Amino acid sequence: MDIETFREYCLSLPGTTEGMKWDHLCFMIEEKIFVIIAIDEGNRFSTKCTPEEFDELTARDGIQQAFHMAKRQWVQVADLEVLNDAELKKRVETSRALVLAKLPKRVQEKYN
Repeated sequence: MDIETFREYCLSLPGTTEGMKWDHLCFMIEEKIFVIIAIDEGNRFSTKCTPEEFDELTARDGIQQAFHMAKRQWVQVADLEVLNDAELKKRVETSRALVLAKLPKRVQEKYN
């Protein structure tokens, strides 16, 4: 998946906004980041994951613990080509769902 298709997919999810933080492109729901991507550094990106997914994901080539993020809760993927399109979409959806689940119930109801 190329960066424009990736961007369009992220923005297609209900309530998603984009912005720049720390010189990285961020996709957010209710101002909470669920994908952060280094567009000037080969499209390396990070997503939230469950502790159970963490070991499985980091066992794969091109995926490691995300720097400066919660330990065992965020992974960094070397570039958009590490995952196929279906896996990439699932990774984004899972990350968004995990971030949304931490928001107040009344906010969650807007997106369910």
